[in-house]
Amino acid sequence: MAQTILCVRSSFAALLPMLLPMTLQSAEVPAGNDKSLPRSARHFVARQPILKADEKVFGYELLFRDGIENQFTGVDVESASRSVLDSSLLMGLDLLCDSRHAFLNCSRGVLMNDYITLLPSRKTVVEILETIVVDDPVVAACRDLKDAGYLIALDDFTDNDPRTALTGLADIIKVDFRLTAPQNLAGIVDRYGRRCQMLAEKVETQAEFRAAKKIGFMYFQGYFFCKPEMLPTSQLSPSRLNHLRMLQAASRPELNQREIEDLVKSEPSLCYRLLRYLNSSLFGLSGEVHSVRHALTMLGERETRRWLHLVATLAAGQNKTSALVLAALVRARFCELLGLKSQQRHSDLFLMGLLSLMDAILEIPMAEIMKNVSLDPESKAALLGNAGSSSAVYQLVLAQEAGDWPRVAELARHLHLTEDAVADEHWQAMEWARQMTGT
Repeated sequence: MAQTILCVRSSFAALLPMLLPMTLQSAEVPAGNDKSLPRSARHFVARQPILKADEKVFGYELLFRDGIENQFTGVDVESASRSVLDSSLLMGLDLLCDSRHAFLNCSRGVLMNDYITLLPSRKTVVEILETIVVDDPVVAACRDLKDAGYLIALDDFTDNDPRTALTGLADIIKVDFRLTAPQNLAGIVDRYGRRCQMLAEKVETQAEFRAAKKIGFMYFQGYFFCKPEMLPTSQLSPSRLNHLRMLQAASRPELNQREIEDLVKSEPSLCYRLLRYLNSSLFGLSGEVHSVRHALTMLGERETRRWLHLVATLAAGQNKTSALVLAALVRARFCELLGLKSQQRHSDLFLMGLLSLMDAILEIPMAEIMKNVSLDPESKAALLGNAGSSSAVYQLVLAQEAGDWPRVAELARHLHLTEDAVADEHWQAMEWARQMTGT
């Protein structure tokens, strides 16, 4: 899932297992793990979360593109389907999909040649594309997959869809929420919702999420979970205000030890994690640490800042969808790695990535967060959507996350990076974030 800030090989890595709810063996990517995979297996794979009504992650749709020489234009569906299948096999669905369901677009060739059966049936959802002409061989292939335990999904389903012959075999029907008229959405759900699980795609706002739930959809795909309705600071709960105060305290030019001590004491879990870390054998202390003040003194100013930034994000996201916190960690590490690769060390890129979803986590507008957190001007400009020396890195992270491959190529060139390098750093960021959250 480096620069001295949160470098996974620094002593701070040993702190992370103490910070997180689950015990982790190591914060470091296993030596040689990424090198053991062929390059093509790590390249140009993006994933979009698919959430349940309670905003918990059900699975991920995998989006793949070949290298710049063989750019997937939407015409060679066969090549793209085989490529994402190869990546899934070689990288492992556990990494790509955090041990959840993997939704893979399936062309006619992939379907008829049984390539999908190379993947585990209990975690694979086969998306039958709208471009597939349904005939007897296609129906037979879908029936065989269903009998083998695979879930069948019909992608981009519409009213009067020519794939209605497959609805008796389908487990999930995906409907574009934005391109389908509201009355047609309700009609499709009424017609097929009794025997199939309905999935609304391109759900981009909380209002659309509520509307889709009301219509009867069970699963939801889109970035609505990153864009919650914002609350005035005066309406924030005490715990959310405390997390914002932790970020404020960690960002001050001079740390106020008394203020930080009070903030840590107000969160019993943070107090426990801090004391547990410092009482570990890492510091080789002859006696135990018995107070928060003593613990902060032992940690030191630099490590205290790093510790507060990360734990504030993790603590604030405890009641949020796991996809949101995971995305924040991937962005943070990805920003940091890209900054190192492109030799941009003028900004705190890890913190920029970590804060990029803090508005969604805390439900406070980003402009309000930037007023209260001291961040370098370049990173602040990027997070507020303005031009700056850090904006290219941030925009590249967003493009990779969305699977916007032409934009990825453009920004990689701007930063004098190869697309291979960008893909490698993204893979490492996903692996690191997965280890950090214990998923």
